[in-house]
Amino acid sequence: MTAPTAPRAAVEHTTVLVDHAELHASLTGLFTGHGIPDARARLAADALCHGDLTGLDSHGVFNLTRLYLPLLESGRCDPRAEPEALTDLGACAVVDARRALGLWAAAEAMDDAVARAGRHGVGLVSVRGATHFGCAGFHAVRAAHAGMIGVVASNCGGQRIARPPGGAVAMLGTNPLSVAAPALDGYPFLLDMSTTVAPSGRVRVAARRGTPAPDGWLEDAAGAPVTDPSAFDRGEAFLRWLGGTAEAGVHKGYGLGIAVELLAAVVSGAAVGPAPAALEGDGRPHGSDDGIGFFLLAISPEVLRPGADVAATTRSLFGTLVDCPPVPGGEPVRYPGWREAELAAERRRHGIPLPPHLHAELTALGLLGGPGRSPR
Repeated sequence: MTAPTAPRAAVEHTTVLVDHAELHASLTGLFTGHGIPDARARLAADALCHGDLTGLDSHGVFNLTRLYLPLLESGRCDPRAEPEALTDLGACAVVDARRALGLWAAAEAMDDAVARAGRHGVGLVSVRGATHFGCAGFHAVRAAHAGMIGVVASNCGGQRIARPPGGAVAMLGTNPLSVAAPALDGYPFLLDMSTTVAPSGRVRVAARRGTPAPDGWLEDAAGAPVTDPSAFDRGEAFLRWLGGTAEAGVHKGYGLGIAVELLAAVVSGAAVGPAPAALEGDGRPHGSDDGIGFFLLAISPEVLRPGADVAATTRSLFGTLVDCPPVPGGEPVRYPGWREAELAAERRRHGIPLPPHLHAELTALGLLGGPGRSPR
C-alpha cells in the first residue's frame, strides 16, 4: 500500500515563528484555566514546549487539542489530583498519580527520584494511575541537570498499537524509553526513543501534512509495507518495532517494548497492554491509554563513588566521541542530545516554527495573539 497520489492539498512547506516565552505563558494560562495549580501548570507548559524546542514536534503543542485538552475536558484527567505514595522505602517509592496530568506528574516524580538519589545513590519512583507525559526525555534530562543519570520508561496503559512479530493482534504500545546524563557543557546526553520504529505522533504529523510515512514505519495486517500515514488511524496499518524485520533485528525493538512494560507497569501496578482483553476483537489497534505506568530512576555516581571525579570521566567519554574523525566529507560526530540542545537554543532565540494549520489552531484557542512572525 502506498501513499495517496494526491495527498492533502495543503502540504505545508512554510512555518510561522512563534516566540517561546509567549507560547509558554499562554499554555500556562490555559492549564491554570482548566484548574491546574500555577506551579504545576508552568511545569506542564515546560514539558509540552520541550517537544517543539528540541524538534520532537509530534510530542509538542501538536498534541494539545488532540490529546491533553480532551483528557482534561472528559474528566479522564483530574486537574487537581494530588499523587499519593503507596509505598516508601527511602531509596524507592510506588506512587499513585490519581489521574494527574502526566506532563507535570512525571517531572515531579523524577525530581523526587533525584532527591532520593542524593541521599542513597539511587532513587526510584514507580508511578501508576498516570496519563500521557509528553517527551520521555524532558523528564530524564532533569536528572542530568542535577548531575545524575536519569532513566525513564512509560507504557501506554491499556492502549494497544503494535503486534508481536508474527502476531495478528495488537498488544503493546509504543513504550518510550529515555536515558540522560551530564556530558559536555550545555550538551547533555539525551536518548529519547520509542521502541517502535516511530511514535504514533510522528505518523499523525505526516498524515496531517499530507506526506508519506517513510518506508519501514508501518505495515498492513499481512506484514506488507504501508506508506499512507492516514492508514494508521483508519486501523489499516500497524507500527513496526525497531529493527522492522527478523533479518534486521526486530526482536530487539520488541524485546525493549516488553522490558518497558515490565519496568513501567508490572513494578507500579499500572494497566498492562498484553492482558487477556487484548485478545478480543479483530486485532486492530484498540484500548485506551488510561492507567499508564512510569518508571523514573535517578543514579548519582558521585554518591556511590565518594571522591571520584565522575564529571571528568563523563567529559572525557563524550569529548572522545565528538573528537572521532568523520568519514570523508561527512558531518562532525555527535551524540544523542547534541542536536536537540542546539535546536532548543536556536528556537529560544529566534522562535519556534509551527506549521500554519497548527498556528491557526492555537490562535483560535486564544493562545497566540497575532499572525506570528514572518514565515520561512
